[in-house]
Amino acid sequence: MSLREQISAQRVQSLGERQGQDPAGAGMIRGAYQKLKREIHLTVLDRVELERLARLPSEQVRQEIAALIARILDERKAPANDIERKQLVTDVYDEMFGFGPLEALLRDPTISDILVNTHRHTYVERRGRLEQTDVSFYDDAHLMKVIEKIVSGVGRHIDESSPMVDARLPDGSRVNAIIKPCAIDGPLLSIRRFATNPLQVADMIELQSMTPPMAELLDALARAKVNMLVSGGTGSGKTTLLNLLSGFIPNDERIVTIEDAAELQLRQEHVLRLETRSPNIEGRGEITQRTLVRNALRMRPDRIILGEVRGAEALDMLNAMNTGHEGSLSTIHANTPRDALTRLENMMTLGGLPLPTRTMRQQISSAISVIVQAARLTDGRRKIISISELTGMEGDMINMQEIFVFRRTGVDSKGNVRGHFCATGVRPKFAERLQAFGVAPPDQIYDPARRFETA
Repeated sequence: MSLREQISAQRVQSLGERQGQDPAGAGMIRGAYQKLKREIHLTVLDRVELERLARLPSEQVRQEIAALIARILDERKAPANDIERKQLVTDVYDEMFGFGPLEALLRDPTISDILVNTHRHTYVERRGRLEQTDVSFYDDAHLMKVIEKIVSGVGRHIDESSPMVDARLPDGSRVNAIIKPCAIDGPLLSIRRFATNPLQVADMIELQSMTPPMAELLDALARAKVNMLVSGGTGSGKTTLLNLLSGFIPNDERIVTIEDAAELQLRQEHVLRLETRSPNIEGRGEITQRTLVRNALRMRPDRIILGEVRGAEALDMLNAMNTGHEGSLSTIHANTPRDALTRLENMMTLGGLPLPTRTMRQQISSAISVIVQAARLTDGRRKIISISELTGMEGDMINMQEIFVFRRTGVDSKGNVRGHFCATGVRPKFAERLQAFGVAPPDQIYDPARRFETA
């Protein structure tokens, strides 16, 4: 039970004892705490010098706020116990120097998504499942203040003329906000969190997201500079997987990353991070991914990593892959590897060049060698469900063959998806390239008799 839940429970119990019945006003008690917190917050703001506090160490600031809150409570003769006083100090500190009610959720490492549905309701995702929290904001103005603090921190703005924005938190978490008039009922905020320490290969294997042979093959593909595309639906773990693949790149290579909102957490030393920019209030100054891809080609990169291909930059990315920039990586929203190819075709048409279908497919098949398909299963777990190789053209169709696959066999009594990983028995054409780079895994990994069951 969280500290705030303990506070609410204590107040509910006390009220029930006084009334001699089970309290039905738990919401009213929580509302009373929110009202008290807001009054204390405003009083603290009136009595402190924010500029002076900003120059002090955080621990000293917290001590001064705690002493001031104690004096205010004594002046008001507010009946607050030690637990409530400590919680008030934390909440007021978060309001002044953090992101208000969101801070408690941001401190929880088990939360992967924070979804604020207006100021009234906040949901989180833990281990792939959504659950509602007791976190709420005072009103829409309070939520707007937090949103503005987030977006202003990365030099972006949000208002009625520009009601949608993508931003990021200092820890790299991705933020999307949308307000009125597009959001009818009030401001909406979504935060996709990323672990402070990204998942490593051992973690992915332990979570049964992949198998040791699959990890060994992906490592070899990255070292052999094979162009790869990570495909998957929303929340399937594409960025996590892209981070993992990027970790296989040798430390002596020059890497250029291009993203809408910087999310990748590369550990190599020679990394150049580029980020798009939205237009300003006058509609000027926009810098797109396509512009950054073209600029990256002039930066002498050994690798180009495109966070997500979603528009006309697809054509420039494929041109780069076909003109000597080997080992490039990117992600794409698609439910299957074949769908990923179709989406790439559609994006290429956005570039303004009327290319024949066969020409576009030839360019795709010659540029991309491997598609890694990620999926979020019905039980909330993420897995690599397919590693496929593009083998060229046959007529007007791109040939593709699966190397590894996850086969579902059912669902157990707890709702967990059962299945197994296995190789298809196909020896890929890129095996010769892996051999030439001296990173070829043993042929045993392609044995279809080896199965890895999931629990």
